[in-house]
Amino acid sequence: MIQFDTVHKRFPNGTTAVHDLTLEMPEGGVTVLVGSSGCGKTTTLRMINRMVDPTSGTIRVNGRDVLEQDAAELRRSIGYVIQQSGLFPHRTVLDNIATVPLLLGWGRRKARARASELLETVGLSADAGKRYPHQLSGGQQQRVGVARALAADPPVLLMDEPFGAVDPVVRTQLQDELLRLQRELNKTIVFVTHDIDEAVRLGDRIAVFRTGGHLVQCDGPAELLARPADAFVADFLGAERGLKLLSLTTLAEVPQGPAPEGTRWQLTLDAARNPLAWRDTETDAETPVRALRDTDSLLSALNESIAAPSGLVARVDADGVLTGVTSREDIHDRAGRVHAGHLHAGQADAGPADTGPKDAGHPHGEESAVTA
Repeated sequence: MIQFDTVHKRFPNGTTAVHDLTLEMPEGGVTVLVGSSGCGKTTTLRMINRMVDPTSGTIRVNGRDVLEQDAAELRRSIGYVIQQSGLFPHRTVLDNIATVPLLLGWGRRKARARASELLETVGLSADAGKRYPHQLSGGQQQRVGVARALAADPPVLLMDEPFGAVDPVVRTQLQDELLRLQRELNKTIVFVTHDIDEAVRLGDRIAVFRTGGHLVQCDGPAELLARPADAFVADFLGAERGLKLLSLTTLAEVPQGPAPEGTRWQLTLDAARNPLAWRDTETDAETPVRALRDTDSLLSALNESIAAPSGLVARVDADGVLTGVTSREDIHDRAGRVHAGHLHAGQADAGPADTGPKDAGHPHGEESAVTA
């Protein structure tokens, strides 16, 4: 656990970066610090590993006051990832990852073995270890940066806008990778971003700061979206915070059933019963299918239900095998009740339980069938 107890940071020019901050960051969780530029979120993060020292107050990491520890040793015990990866250009990827273990006296063979292991952990090939940073893409460099931060197996990982310099597609991939790693490694992560969508996707808790280093609210994503503390937080969350709530709820409890047969829209399958496309039997045109799993969000289902010409969402298991279809109406009904439940009752699910799928019909009254 990381604890801030009435921490204040004022710079020599008189600027207050952090104002009397009291905050707990739970062990094994992801705490995301958000806010506009100059709100103190990066300063807050950098005080944890003493890149910046507080003017007053106490910061404890796992019960120990950071000011009572040697700064260099403290930093070596905490992983640190920045936006531009910060890799040494004259060292190979493998040697970059091995940097902290070598500083800790591991020995070259052990350090490089750990580095090789982490290449696979972050989704890079063994060949990448022989390259230099300039030979990698931006997304690959960020993966190396994460691997280097994890090399000495630190309990705490600090991440300062680590995915801000890559394109949206790569950014989503890196977010997925971080979520996967966190499920496996269970680190205490402090993550700084200005992107509220990224914060909602990654954070177990989200701390919202305003200019001058004032903490306005710290809550779980659903609580924050449903009940912002004031107008500042509501404005920062944006007008689409209701839709963001849907991204936190999975499709698992939305009913599904077999698609009706002998209809205009047919779902074509491959030999393994993986959905391929919706086929219009009147024109023989096909529209690619984006099948969803139970773990996908209601927001994804809502988007797919609108895009699908059949008005149905194909559902698959973990192996991509068709399990059934869900109607647009069922998805909309569930989304409406979840939204109302969060906003008005503070519950993830409002109203009576679902009893079964509604008529899985096409928006123009035509049903759909599944064919292999």
